[in-house]
Order: sequence, then C-alpha cells, then structure tokens
Amino acid sequence: MQVISVTQSEKKVDTNLLVFTQLSQLLTYVTGFGGFIVPLILWLVKKDEIAGMDVHGKYIVNFQITMILIAILSIPGILLFGLGILSLIWVGIVSFVMPIVNAVKASKGENPSYFSTIRFIS
Repeated sequence: MQVISVTQSEKKVDTNLLVFTQLSQLLTYVTGFGGFIVPLILWLVKKDEIAGMDVHGKYIVNFQITMILIAILSIPGILLFGLGILSLIWVGIVSFVMPIVNAVKASKGENPSYFSTIRFIS
C-alpha cells in the first residue's frame, strides 16, 4: 500500500490587496507614520496567504526604512550644508511617486521595483 502526500500550498491571487498595500504607503502624507505601519501589518498578516505579498511587503518595508533614514540624515545636512533640503525634497517626491508606480505594476501582476533602496530584508 502506497501513501501519497499532497500538500496544498497554493496562495490566492489578490492583486487588489497588493495595490492597496502599495498605495497604503501614501498614508504617511496624512498620518505621518501610517505609511510604514499599515503595509508592515498587511505584509506580516497576509504574506503566507496572498501570492506576491511577501515580495511586495519586503520591497515596501525596505523602501520605507530607507526613506526614513535619508530623511533623518538630511536634518543635520540642513544645518551644516543646506543640502539637506534637497534630499528632503527628493524623499518627498520619491515617496509619493514610487508607491503609485508600483501599485500600477501590482495591478498588472508584476513585481515592484524601488530604486536607491537599501535591502535590509531580503
């Protein structure tokens, strides 16, 4: 007698949740810090259930941590050289544009791409 073990490890495909996760980063402009917390919670809760959530979540967390670090390091740059203002403007623009671009990619089923991001979680 032969026993066959079949594991059901298929994940659901939910591009709407991936799009929402990407766009939830924009909560930073409303709440100040929600753009990091909400995607982090969605990623931690749904990474084993939704196809692509693990990849999107890691990219989002790495991107948000990188933007926070650049913003923090820009503050002394304002006081010392005045160039910190340029990097804060850059962080503001990139933090607004990249989630929208990657939400469109998520709706098409593509992986996200964030440039100039330090990979803390791989």
